[in-house]
Amino acid sequence: MSGNLFAGLPSAPEADEHFEQLHAGAGVRIERIVSTGQCSPPGFWYEQPDDEWVVLLSGSAQLRLADEAAPRMLRPGDWVFIPARARHRVEATDPEQVSVWLAVHLPAATA
Repeated sequence: MSGNLFAGLPSAPEADEHFEQLHAGAGVRIERIVSTGQCSPPGFWYEQPDDEWVVLLSGSAQLRLADEAAPRMLRPGDWVFIPARARHRVEATDPEQVSVWLAVHLPAATA
């Protein structure tokens, strides 16, 4: 399998983010997320059972972790490791340009 992470991007804002699974196996899932101005609904927090490593490849975004005082501003190349069960949300994505994320979900590390 092969592809291009920037192929097939929308040319205009869409109603929903687009999630595309690129690979899954051995407890690991890799996905491309395409945002065109979307954010998490008010009061909604992700709280996943797996660890997640995410990198922003294009656009910009604000990612908020529940235990932090303010959202993190992400630019292309910025990455974040989100431990399992860490509450987090997307406060904003760039409405003027496409934001492309690469997310790697993997089994929670054991301490």
